[in-house]
Amino acid sequence: MAAPSFAAASGGNFDPQTGHAVDLLPGLVRVTAPNRGPYTFTGTNSFIVGHDTVAVIDPGPDDAGHLAALNAAIGGRRIGQIVLTHTHLDHSALAHRMARETGAPVWAQGPHRLSRPRLTFEVNLLSGGCDWNLMPDRILADGEIFTAGDLDLVAMATPGHCANHMGFGVAGTGWLLTGDHVMGWNSTLVAVPDGSMADYLASLEKVIGSHWQHYLPAHGGPVTAGPAYARALLAHRQLRNSQIIDAVRRGSHSTGALLRAIYKGIAPALNVAARMTLEAHIEYLAGRGDIVAERGLFGWRLSSRR
Repeated sequence: MAAPSFAAASGGNFDPQTGHAVDLLPGLVRVTAPNRGPYTFTGTNSFIVGHDTVAVIDPGPDDAGHLAALNAAIGGRRIGQIVLTHTHLDHSALAHRMARETGAPVWAQGPHRLSRPRLTFEVNLLSGGCDWNLMPDRILADGEIFTAGDLDLVAMATPGHCANHMGFGVAGTGWLLTGDHVMGWNSTLVAVPDGSMADYLASLEKVIGSHWQHYLPAHGGPVTAGPAYARALLAHRQLRNSQIIDAVRRGSHSTGALLRAIYKGIAPALNVAARMTLEAHIEYLAGRGDIVAERGLFGWRLSSRR
C-alpha cells in the first residue's frame, strides 16, 4: 500500500506476469495477484517457499483466480504454513480460505492492532482494509529463525506501515522479503493510528543496518541494491519532514494547507493518501518538538516552535 510521490528505481519496468509462477531463487517462487491499483501497483506478490513441502507468504486478496494460480504453482505439495508479513487484507484475506481448505496454520507477528490508541475525534481511515478477524496460530518473534516449508527464514520485526509488520530473510542468502515496508515502486503508506512514522523510520534504519543486501517486496519487482534504496527512502522521508517544518513556518497551519503547499499538482485520487501521510509526519514532528500540533474536531492546528 503506497504513499504518493516517491520516484522508485524499478518503477514501470516491472513485469509481474500476473497469475504465473516466476522462479526467483532455489525454492522461492512469486505469483502476483490480479489486484492492480493506485495503492497496490501491479498487485500483491505472494511467495511460495520450499521444495517438497512449502509455505505461502502473503497469500493475498480473496480471489478465486489467484487461489487457483497459487495451487497450480504449489502443484499438490503439502503446505506447511501460511506466513504473513502483516494483516492488511490485500496480503491476508486469502489466508482464511487457504487455511480452511488445507489445514495449514497461519503464522504472523500477531493479530492486527493499532500502533497507538485512537485520539478524540480521530477516524482510522484504513480500518476497512485491516484483517481484524485473523488470529495467528503461531506468533513469530523478532530475530526468530523458523522453517517455512523446508527452508529456514529469519523473522525481522519492521513496524511502521502497521504495528505487526515483519520482513523475512531467506537464510543462507542475501535476500529479504520486505512486505510493504520497502516496496519496489514507491514509498509505503504510513497512516496513523494504524501505522507510526517513528516506528517506520526506525525500521528503515534497522533494515539498512542489517546484513540483507537484496529485497523482494510485496508490491513491485526485486530491489538488488537494497540498502542504497532504503537509504533513498529514508532521505525522502527526512526531506518531507523538513518541507513540513518550513511550510508551517511560512504559514501553513493545517493539514489542508500543507497538502496544497507540498503536494502541488497531485492527482485527485491520491489526495487521501497524501493527507494521511502528512498527518503521520505531523505526529512524528510534534512528538520530537519540531512543530506544535493541537488536534481538534476539524483536524490539526499547527504552529512553529519559532
